[in-house]
Amino acid sequence: MIAFNRTVALCLTFCTMSLFGSLLSVSASAAELKVGDKAPEFEALDTQGKAWKSAEHVGKKLIVVYFYPADMTGGCTKQACAFRDDLAKLAGQEVEVVGVSGDSVRNHQLFAKKHNLSFTLLADTEAKVAEAFGVPYTTGEKSVKAEVDGKEETLLRNVTIQRWTFIIDKDGKVAYKNTKVAAADDSKAVAEAVATIKKK
Repeated sequence: MIAFNRTVALCLTFCTMSLFGSLLSVSASAAELKVGDKAPEFEALDTQGKAWKSAEHVGKKLIVVYFYPADMTGGCTKQACAFRDDLAKLAGQEVEVVGVSGDSVRNHQLFAKKHNLSFTLLADTEAKVAEAFGVPYTTGEKSVKAEVDGKEETLLRNVTIQRWTFIIDKDGKVAYKNTKVAAADDSKAVAEAVATIKKK
């Protein structure tokens, strides 16, 4: 009976700890950011390894902040290349595009080089930016292999962020939020949202 009680006690302790851990995990990215809310200030390293600070950009243009899972993967590449192809049109509408993933600066450098990406990519390796925006993410090492300049490269990451897109207006507020992003069509959806925002 004593052994049985100890087993039950251990089981209850483990279950309680697991539940508590799950709650912590949920709260880590549970900030419910809605359209009209003030956008969080954030910073992360760009492809040059320099600190990109939102405070230095918000207010000057509309800022598109799009979160994506991983460099060099199929959907993420289509999404990035669509933004690349539409960048001139968006820039003409006073829009700045910023891509955010859990990849490292090196990964972003390889991704940008392979696909000629000229907009900002931020390395959110600890998911701090994702948490600030309430974007769900998972942790655990994952890798992607890609050929860059004839050499096979292995890109490692420890954070995988879900595909969400936001637009921050010149007042520093969230003007657009999409949690059901279609990767290849994201740039088009953003352009339509920008047109609507500018009419207000």
